[in-house]
Amino acid sequence: MRIKRIYEAPEPSDGMRVLVDRLWPRGMKKADADLDLWLKEVAPSAELRKSWHADPVAHDPAHFAAFSESYSNELATGASREALDRLVSLARESERLTLLYGARDRESNHAVVLRDTVLQRAAELRRSSG
Repeated sequence: MRIKRIYEAPEPSDGMRVLVDRLWPRGMKKADADLDLWLKEVAPSAELRKSWHADPVAHDPAHFAAFSESYSNELATGASREALDRLVSLARESERLTLLYGARDRESNHAVVLRDTVLQRAAELRRSSG
């Protein structure tokens, strides 16, 4: 599994391409996105997204850690949990899964947290079933 900005050109090595943003990325034409799935429900809530973007030092590691914890908590319940479970299934079934996001920052964004969470859940499932 990997993460990639949606603005980067699609490649055959991407495998299944899943957009994990709640909002459609600015300036991106749907035809150019070459998506297999748009899974809005797995993205941070509107409230969390707005508070993250309103924080002038959000990309500071301590602030990103707080965002990551809040986002992880969201992923543990409701529709977010169901969407996360779907991603875990796709990761286990697909040869390659690429999570697409629109953020400029490649290291401090929700897709990083999501990838790590999916990988962790997939590993837990392997241990419990093996």
